[in-house]
Amino acid sequence: MAKIDLNCDLGESFGRYKLGLDEDVLPYITSANIACGFHAGDPEVMAQTVTLATKDHVALGAHPGLHDLEGFGRRRMQISALAAKADVQYQVGALQAFTPDGKLHHVKPHGALYNMAAANHEMARAICEGIYAVDPTLILVGLANSELISAAQEIGLPYAQEVFADRQYEPDGSLVSRTKPNAVITDEDVAVKRVIQMVEEHQIKAVDGSILTINPDTVCVHGDGIKAVAFVKKIHSALDQEEIEVKSM
Repeated sequence: MAKIDLNCDLGESFGRYKLGLDEDVLPYITSANIACGFHAGDPEVMAQTVTLATKDHVALGAHPGLHDLEGFGRRRMQISALAAKADVQYQVGALQAFTPDGKLHHVKPHGALYNMAAANHEMARAICEGIYAVDPTLILVGLANSELISAAQEIGLPYAQEVFADRQYEPDGSLVSRTKPNAVITDEDVAVKRVIQMVEEHQIKAVDGSILTINPDTVCVHGDGIKAVAFVKKIHSALDQEEIEVKSM
């Protein structure tokens, strides 16, 4: 039986600001990427999200990003590889302190940090080294076929190749920038069909019509849209119907 993990970015509220539908999404996913305070989240939210995810038996993961609350970590910033390593190590260690047994399951970089590292090997290696320094058994979640995966292989860090349910792909396998039109797929049926195709056929069509070969371990679903819960439920149900086992990586 084919199997796939469903991951979602959670814990992105902070202070008086409420973001996402964490409690409603958790029953339908298998891995949670929890914000660590740099791009979103705060210590109280981190603690609450760990508690909620643990209750639903969802794998706990850190979601470190650039130090950019105002831009939600989606703005590219000038940052050295050494700084990226330290920032990731700091954030992963901070979230780990809130876990029941002092252990996390995986780490997925956020936003611009993720996209920068997907294309830049030096940055990717620095992130992997930051994760390795905290716990060499942590799974790096990175864009399929990207420099993040290559860097993890290079230093012996476990990894999971990630694909996106609701994002368009460039011919080189990178994600279409959110600044471009139609970068995000809003038709749920189209998104679900793409997920099934990626899991079963190991391929996806890029924006220019070319076919990309892809071998996903985990699918990212977003939990902050108005129809987020219905979307996640629909994907989970479609995978069940296709007899694809949904389980953590």
